Amino acid sequence: MIKQGIININKPKGFTSHDCVNVIRSLTGIKRIGHTGTLDPMAEGVLPVCIGSAARITEYLDLDFKKYTCEILLGLETDTLDIWGKTVKEDIKKTEQLIENGKISESVIKSVLARFTGTITQIPPKYSALKVNGRKLYEYARAGEIVEIASRQVYIKDIKLLQISLNERKFSFEVTCSKGTYIRSMCRDIGEVLECGASMSVLTRTASGEFAIENSVSMEELKALRQGEDIRSLETGRIVKYARALPNEINNHITDVDFPLVNFGKIILNEDRVKWFCDGGYVSDKQVLIEKDPKFKNEQPHIKIRDEFRYAYNAYMRRDEQDIFLGVAFFNEETKEFKADKVFGRG
Repeated sequence: MIKQGIININKPKGFTSHDCVNVIRSLTGIKRIGHTGTLDPMAEGVLPVCIGSAARITEYLDLDFKKYTCEILLGLETDTLDIWGKTVKEDIKKTEQLIENGKISESVIKSVLARFTGTITQIPPKYSALKVNGRKLYEYARAGEIVEIASRQVYIKDIKLLQISLNERKFSFEVTCSKGTYIRSMCRDIGEVLECGASMSVLTRTASGEFAIENSVSMEELKALRQGEDIRSLETGRIVKYARALPNEINNHITDVDFPLVNFGKIILNEDRVKWFCDGGYVSDKQVLIEKDPKFKNEQPHIKIRDEFRYAYNAYMRRDEQDIFLGVAFFNEETKEFKADKVFGRG
């Protein structure tokens, strides 16, 4: 049996995030598959894909930081804010003059990057999956429709210059940021500050919360788990039987549902309260062992969060010295009771 959990995929260039979801669906035969955050088709790197009920944890990951390495090309502006879009403006001569005059240099670039730390305001790209009035922005853009895109605040924990090649009008940087940060928008804004325009030319997500690229699995490795070949209808050409992966083999790449939920506290339920809790009943703080408090119970988060997350706990039952994850519970300080928000297992 294939377990519910999360696969840390290293998405290759040219694949959409949905392509990766479809591969896991075909390998497992499980329809309920989802990812924790879209990665652009020409970007690569960490893409956590959730299997089964694990897809319900996405809203709990809002506080996760994401880390990227990005290469930026100076002197080019496009409609998609990356080098794969339609050129809006290109001024190589001006950019080269700014470099020759020292107005763009390593020290200047470091100074500019430093301005993009802490809470910043940015406007998302018009070619993005962000929804406005129920439609994705790229749908408006492809239809030639103009829609107002509101600015938003995001948090940049850290940003640093990695490499610089001004003779090629390029440099790369590493950035650690909050959910919802658009690196393409950051490249555009950096170009505006440098007064030459800029577009993103390479993007790799090296971490998403607890998931790091060093511990990811490639699409080639996952596809190699197929047993045989898909069988297609001779009449329609459609797949009538998928070549699946063996459960024990794909399970080797699946991490537990609670693995990324590091910002929540931890409670161990008394054994006689497990079924009651999983059925939606309230559990007194006298009927649990509190082993860890939520990170943001007394600490101020970097972005606005749901108040409940300050009192969110991963709930477990303990059996034979093993902790079995049951779900996420919210604590009511007035009644001193825990109640399940979402249940993922029943012990």
